[in-house]
Amino acid sequence: MSSWRLVLSGVPRGSVLGPLLFLIFINDLNWNILSTILKFADDSKVFGKAITPADRLQLQLDLDALCKWAEDWQIKFNVAKCKVMHTGPRNTNCSYFMNGQLLNSVTEHKDLGVIISSNLKVADHCHYACNKANKMLGLIKRTIKHRNISVMVQLYKSLVRPHLEYCSLVWSPYYNKDKVMLESVQHRFTRLFSELRAMSYKDRLETL
Repeated sequence: MSSWRLVLSGVPRGSVLGPLLFLIFINDLNWNILSTILKFADDSKVFGKAITPADRLQLQLDLDALCKWAEDWQIKFNVAKCKVMHTGPRNTNCSYFMNGQLLNSVTEHKDLGVIISSNLKVADHCHYACNKANKMLGLIKRTIKHRNISVMVQLYKSLVRPHLEYCSLVWSPYYNKDKVMLESVQHRFTRLFSELRAMSYKDRLETL
């Protein structure tokens, strides 16, 4: 066992009070920010219009204010993890800085488990969700030899479907190709049962 040591800073992981105390600590983060800011635990997002030079200057001033706040409270941002995403046809893709470091520009970024693209389409996230669901379905297929229907359906609902349904209210697809991609996972699952393969897809779904 390690010896006891006095901890002077940091947030304990896995605690109930830790995240709440951290939110209280950063509650005034947006007091001098004119742009919109969203905070979730230790993830903060600043966004606003960047059409005119004044808009772009305001965004940079807000970033400078964030850096000043972090310096005052001795909780520095990890600038290497900070990214810029440009959206909209009139966006001139201006460069932004934090603590004198140029922020990397990205066309997609995973935020709380959902992939956000600069074109605001959900195809990339649909592809990501399908890959994760298919990997889990492949694991079930390789490890379960005696495929009892009721057991397999429960495994599918508990291990595969959550990957397809996580935050679906946010990224619900509107292109048919994305819907077909997501449906293909369930189609593949229904074909795991040899006794059902002669049926149509609709009949297999009703049976399961």
